[in-house]
Amino acid sequence: MQGLHLTADLHGCRCAMDWLTEAGPLGDFCFQAVQTVGLQAVSQVVHSFPATDQGPGGVTATVLLAESHLCVHTWPEQRAVTLDVYVCNMGGDHSAKARALLAALLQLFDAAQVEQHALQRGGLPRA
Repeated sequence: MQGLHLTADLHGCRCAMDWLTEAGPLGDFCFQAVQTVGLQAVSQVVHSFPATDQGPGGVTATVLLAESHLCVHTWPEQRAVTLDVYVCNMGGDHSAKARALLAALLQLFDAAQVEQHALQRGGLPRA
């Protein structure tokens, strides 16, 4: 159950607006990025949200991994994105692959501001 959980909050994304609003291309990018770094995609769900008075609708893209998951949420009206990459390290250490996947997404969205966190999960509780 031990693993690495990476998160990133992106603000001021300078990417093309399509990456924040178009489910198909974003889903394809996520799936391809997972394969490129050597993780195993098991399933994928991509959902577009409708436009509101605040602006165009965002996208949630989730790739279920044999190792755990990738999830991307976009807020085009704020040019913001949240990223979530979690890998379990039971069969081997997938931490470098998780970091490479996060790096590919950070490059895609080209945010002016990024807040990243890394959490080691699944350690044994202290007695």
